[in-house]
Amino acid sequence: METPYTPTKQPKTFAECSHVAVPMIEILGRISGRWSLYIIMSLMSGPMRFSELKRQVEGISQKMLTQTLRELEEDGIVHRTVTPIIPPRVDYELTEMGRELQAPLAAISDWTHRNGDRVAEARDRYAIRRKAA
Repeated sequence: METPYTPTKQPKTFAECSHVAVPMIEILGRISGRWSLYIIMSLMSGPMRFSELKRQVEGISQKMLTQTLRELEEDGIVHRTVTPIIPPRVDYELTEMGRELQAPLAAISDWTHRNGDRVAEARDRYAIRRKAA
């Protein structure tokens, strides 16, 4: 499948933009959810049991952790393994596709750290202009 957008091949029409943007918005919305990034980053160090993840991701409720893990599993980012012992042991780990997120997330993190002050300054300038208007 050909990549519809590259630095040298940019969409020019609304239809071309939609072809690129709609799938990106849907997937980015899922992985950038309030808890998803914490879970993904936690699992980058290796498989974890549910209780380990709950301790690692401070502030998440059991219900939200369960829901977010199910969504990430549905998307093929997380794999769930149940070991049939008493009580059952459930482990979560990133799939190969989930591990592929490490480089893009590192790039976004780097961009954020490099530009965080500039974004804050731009917001301040915007607020001043809005107040003056």
